Amino acid sequence: MSKMSVPADQLFLDDLYVGQTFASAAHKIDEAQIKAFAVQFDPQPFHTDTEAAAGTFFKSLAASGWHTAAITMRLNVEGGLPFASGIIGAGGEINWPNPTRAGDVLHVESEVVEITPSRSKPDRSIVTVVSRTLNQRGDVVQTLKAKLVVFRKPS
Repeated sequence: MSKMSVPADQLFLDDLYVGQTFASAAHKIDEAQIKAFAVQFDPQPFHTDTEAAAGTFFKSLAASGWHTAAITMRLNVEGGLPFASGIIGAGGEINWPNPTRAGDVLHVESEVVEITPSRSKPDRSIVTVVSRTLNQRGDVVQTLKAKLVVFRKPS
């Protein structure tokens, strides 16, 4: 890994421990954002058309789960997971137990649940993080268990 300038609040592998928690800033989602994302990436009526959504499983307009995932990523990148080497995914599981709706204010709460050192590359580990995206009522709208590559501080 090449040398890089890293802000003091950014964390390396040696700064992390199981049970460590992080919280992101918040993001308010509105109908225009829901529809714009869906038209481009998930063009289903319950994401793109308020009237059509009323007659679907969701009963009203709902954000795509992938939109919720994208918001989660942005919130984590902008400070929710302050990893010096970035958020480098190596796999994971995602669940959407509740829909994200227009007017929701989302934030992410994350916890380090496992740190597995690489056997062949001592400069890194796989860090498993569970991130829960919640709305303003505390309802979980997404759970992401991600395996992330995290590096030691360069010497």
